[in-house]
Parts: sequence; structure tokens; C-alpha cells
Amino acid sequence: MLLAALCCLLWHSHISAGHFPRACISPKNLMEKECCPPWRGDGSPCGQRSGRGSCQDIVLSHAPLGPQFPFAGVDDRESWPSVFYNRSCQCFGNFMGFDCGNCRFGFGGPNCTEERHLVRRNIFDLSVPEKNKFLAYLTLAKHTTSPDYVIPTGTSSQMNNGSTPMFRDISIYDLFVWIHYYVSRDTLLGGSEIWRNIDFAHEAPGFLPWHRLFLLLWEQEIQKLTGDENFTIPYWDWRDAENCDICTDEYLGGRHPAHPDLLSPASFFSSWQIICTRLEEYNSRQALCSGAPEGPLLRNPGSHDKARTPRLPSSADVEFCLSLTQYESGFASPLTGIADASQSSMHNALHIYMNGTMSQVQGSANDPIFLLHHVFVD
Repeated sequence: MLLAALCCLLWHSHISAGHFPRACISPKNLMEKECCPPWRGDGSPCGQRSGRGSCQDIVLSHAPLGPQFPFAGVDDRESWPSVFYNRSCQCFGNFMGFDCGNCRFGFGGPNCTEERHLVRRNIFDLSVPEKNKFLAYLTLAKHTTSPDYVIPTGTSSQMNNGSTPMFRDISIYDLFVWIHYYVSRDTLLGGSEIWRNIDFAHEAPGFLPWHRLFLLLWEQEIQKLTGDENFTIPYWDWRDAENCDICTDEYLGGRHPAHPDLLSPASFFSSWQIICTRLEEYNSRQALCSGAPEGPLLRNPGSHDKARTPRLPSSADVEFCLSLTQYESGFASPLTGIADASQSSMHNALHIYMNGTMSQVQGSANDPIFLLHHVFVD
């Protein structure tokens, strides 16, 4: 199910796990179920006049769902995005995006014909100015409202199938936190009923490609925000680490001297507010995360339950993972799509080790260490 669902989350080459183009949230767009906004370069829908794309019916996978989700028509994420839109921009050639205004990954230039090769680097190989620029970009993204996207604050039924739009602004950084929450949240069944055994991006073969696209889009948004076309997210190589060596005020924030679950006041990450961490509260209200602030970033690395994760992953763990010859065997049974718990410790170990915001799936992307961790996994 989850691998098939991944295909539904890739809406014509851009992730559409719950966030909406600002240009497509009017009652007219939602009632007509069409998202084909004009490209600002020529004013035509999908940049059709410039040969960038055209407005077409969305083609979805009809692969059967797995047995772990015994419902149909109860979750907006099923056959995404058809509950909201059935027509969108289909981009041609190297163009991509909700209006075909962006270039496909690996290409640039005014007509997206120039090949571009970018390199992600170990954060400890960055010079001090390069490292400080990365941290400044994180802060800028956290405090800049996304110009292109909004998030829904209600389900399609709560929006009366589009006649009563329910959306709100969100920062560029928090947009991706929200995406990660939305793809892994529980299904709301109505009344007080929920279904917990669902996740469209974890514990299955779709895990790696979903997160790869997530990271590529994150980099693309920062490139657009800053004008830095060469920006990439650095990685943290945690193999054989005995502690969190990026958990210092010079990097991603040290430990608070008096409150070990909080970050040091000397780190500007200590002032960050997290979102989308109160899953039980949302479930009790049959509501979505609204993106409202929910308190400070929490992290207490190494003070976790050692029975779950006795240590951080080793070089040998990584080599074993890379030695697997059958891709799906590292994630789930190819017949059932259900995860093999014995194979999920390496990625999860880092999340558990952080013992805080990053240890809860839905809200884990609040912590900027999430980015460095997933870039290394990628």
C-alpha cells in the first residue's frame, strides 16, 4: 500500500502531501477541481504559450491497496490529490512545479536546459562562513512566509467539498514540517474514531524515495528564497559517533545548562517554536495540525531508552545495509508491504537517540538535525 501511495503523493513531479499552491485555493478552483494556474513568465496556464506544460487530467495509479488499511474513501490522502483536484499542470521536458515554473532537479537556466551538478558535503567540512550561511538560511526559512504554498486547516469534508476553503499561511521551514506530519498522521474516521496503522512515507519501500523528493524540494525552496542556486543541505556522518557532536552552539544547538531537555540559550534554535506535535489532541478534535506554535524545540541526546537503541549506528551497520541485494528486503515484505522491525533500527536509532522533538514521527522535522540526518541516509 505505502509504495503505491507514494505514487499518489507525487503530483506531476512535485510533492503534494497536503500543502496547496496559493493560486489554487479559491472556491472556484476547489469546486471545479482544477489547479492549472498561469505561469508568471507568460501569463498562460501552466506556461503553455511558452511550451512549458498544459492543463491535463491527473492520472493515478490503480494498484490495489495493502491489507493494513481496510477502508476506502475516508482519507483525503487516498489517491492524492483527486479528492481536491482532478486536473493540474502536466509539465513538459525539464520543467516542473504546480505552474511549470521550476526546472527539474539537475537542470537550470531560463529554459531549464543547463545541466547542474550539486554536491552535498559533510557539515564538518564546511568553512566557518559556509556553516554560518547554512544556519542563517535555516533561520530565514523559519521566519519567511511561503509565497507559493499554504496548508489546509480542515479536511475536504470540513471544507464542504471546497465551497468553504480552510487554509492558512505558513513559513517555508514549517511548510516542510507540516508535510512530514501530514503524510504520517492518523486517519480521522469521524466521531471519536481514528485509524493509527497508516503511514504513507515510513516503514516501507517508499521511505527512501519519498524522503529524497522531500529533501530535493526543500533545497529548491531555499535556492529560490536566497537566490543561491548552488545551495545543498550538508549531512552529518553519525557512523561510530559516541555522542551528538553537532549538538553544540556552533552548530545545531547545545544543551541548556539548567534544563537538559531544552537547547542552550546561546543557540538561536532555542527560540524556535515547534508545530504539529500534539497528535492526540488533533485526533480528539478530528482536526488537522493548524501550524500554530506549540512550544520550544526539545532535545536531550543520549538520555533515551537504551533498551530501544543501545548505541548510534556503526560503520558495520551501514555496510550491512549497503550489502543488501534486494531493495525491498531492507524495509518490508514485498508481498504485504508490512515493515520488518528487525531492519528498521539504523534510521530510527538516530531519532530515538535525540530523545525529544525528533523522536516523534509526525513532528520530527521541526529539529534541523532531521535534515542533516536524512541527507546522510539519502
